[in-house]
Parts: sequence; C-alpha cells; structure tokens
Amino acid sequence: QVQVAESGGGLVQAGGSLTLSCAVSESRFSIRAMNWYRQAPGNERELVARGVVGGVRDYSDSVKGRFAISSDNAKNTVYLQMNSLKPEDTAVYYCNLVVVTTGGRSDYWGQGIQVTVSA
Repeated sequence: QVQVAESGGGLVQAGGSLTLSCAVSESRFSIRAMNWYRQAPGNERELVARGVVGGVRDYSDSVKGRFAISSDNAKNTVYLQMNSLKPEDTAVYYCNLVVVTTGGRSDYWGQGIQVTVSA
C-alpha cells in the first residue's frame, strides 16, 4: 500500500517562505508527475503548480515567480518552495502524484497540510 505524506506547513508572516514536502512511502516506486493544489475555505480546489519529473514545470498566475516545484528522486519526494508569501496564499495544500508501481501508473493524494500567512 503506497502512502503519501506531506509535511512543512505552518504559520508564517507575509513575505516569508515555506517549503512543503510530499514523500512516497515505497522507495521501490518512482514518481513520474507531481501536482500541488490548494483549497481555501469557501473556495474550490485550485491547481497551483504541476510538473513532470525531469521535465517541464507550470504554475498558476497567482503563484508564478514565487513558488517552485521540484523533486528528489533519491528521496522519492517532491517539494513546493513558496516565497514572498501573501495572506491570500492561506489554504490547505495537497500534493498529487503519479507514481509508477508494479501495477502500472497510479494517482495518489497527500493528506493535505495547512499553510497560514498572517498579514
């Protein structure tokens, strides 16, 4: 059973930085694609960053130039580096990974982690 665990959220002042991590429990499986979503209270879930491991990255206009998605294959972990944070970045952040397992490609979600940016 593959598990995906997020970490790194918390409370930060506006202008600060946080790095979210999303790790796959099984080291024998590899990550092929990675997405980060967020959902603020009363809002729909929003895709903020996506990428293919070793390939292209894409960002929503709201975070472009401030957020960066990356991966570490040796650790089977993806990251979302968030800089110049704004109060409007406050949300629960979810990672979504496409993982190659013995059964083929599967889609997994992290449990969600709270990011709160104070003014």
